[in-house]
Amino acid sequence: MQFTFSKEEETFRRELRSFLKKELPLGWRYGLIESAEEDAELERSMRRKLADRGWLTLGWPREYGGQDASPITQLVFYEEMAYHRAPGKDAFGIGMLGPALMMHGTEEQKRRYLGQIARGEINWCQGFSEPGSGSDLASLQSRAVEDGDDFVISGQKIWTSGAHHADRFFMLARTDPEAPKHRGITFFLGDMSDPGVEVRPIVSATGRHSFNEVFFDNVRVNKRDIVGEVNRGWYVAVTLLGFERSTIEWPAAARRALEELVRYAKETQVNGSALMDDPRVRHKLADAAIDIEVARMLCYRVAWLATQGQAPDSEGSIAKVYATGMLKRFSEIGMQVMGLTGQLAADSKYAALEGGMRHMYLETIGVNIAGGTSDIQRNIIATRGLGLPRGT
Repeated sequence: MQFTFSKEEETFRRELRSFLKKELPLGWRYGLIESAEEDAELERSMRRKLADRGWLTLGWPREYGGQDASPITQLVFYEEMAYHRAPGKDAFGIGMLGPALMMHGTEEQKRRYLGQIARGEINWCQGFSEPGSGSDLASLQSRAVEDGDDFVISGQKIWTSGAHHADRFFMLARTDPEAPKHRGITFFLGDMSDPGVEVRPIVSATGRHSFNEVFFDNVRVNKRDIVGEVNRGWYVAVTLLGFERSTIEWPAAARRALEELVRYAKETQVNGSALMDDPRVRHKLADAAIDIEVARMLCYRVAWLATQGQAPDSEGSIAKVYATGMLKRFSEIGMQVMGLTGQLAADSKYAALEGGMRHMYLETIGVNIAGGTSDIQRNIIATRGLGLPRGT
């Protein structure tokens, strides 16, 4: 594995840092994992500015408006954006739907949507998970019935990130209830303003609203907005899920939070001495620093393998399991170091680090589930990475 960055990659990192320093509001403290509701407009504004520089579509082929950037350059982009807690990334449009349309979409769909996505003009949300279908996504029950030139969709999706700000959605619905569960599923594109689409907020344990329930009550979608073949949407979804955003965001966010925690430990006095003077505190912070760096290197390895023409499979799962576990361990250390103060929310005048460590601690519950639970990832590591037999 190559441990150094090229001259061009380092130049890009400096340029991106300079851009973020200039564009982010003074004193910006974006959420450690997710944005606050009131930052939606800044999110859109930053996305358009990133698009103007071609950074939003770094990894896209040039024929679709991208930069043909290497996986390492993309890693640098995601790492710096996460470290600076910068809004503007487009995990759904740029990172997932766009590449899936390039592989499975019609020429008309590419013309209609890829340009809008690349310019940061449209917000997408993903309708995959359902109340009874999470890790076992193929068990979904939302139905789509053919009616002339349309399909009529009814059902419910849950944990739909950003649906309350989205312009359009992509989703899976069952079009053949008699087929085996991995078949009979179709991939649809639709408009969030269509009659029959209802969004209800889900407020997380952190007190923030990023998740939603989305209900579909006889929503009509024209057949031209089917991606791939009818009843073969599962294969489109598998392609799309392979483009999920880089795991590097988690160790990058933790690295920034660790720097703040170290500063807090140096500045906070307990019984006349700084917290950092306590060897137990120093040892915990040292453990956290090592843990974060291991997670970072595992993510770098995934990107490096891609530059070698390899398709990281179990390596990606290893990076995700370790990085999400690291977040949990680090946030627990942060809460221990800060004590009762660490449990205070941002709206308390006594909250330290603006409640950031509390927020991260609560967020790690979901982070270890989203994008494929740690148990699912361990199954992938066992079967695809170690060649162990599947259980019966």
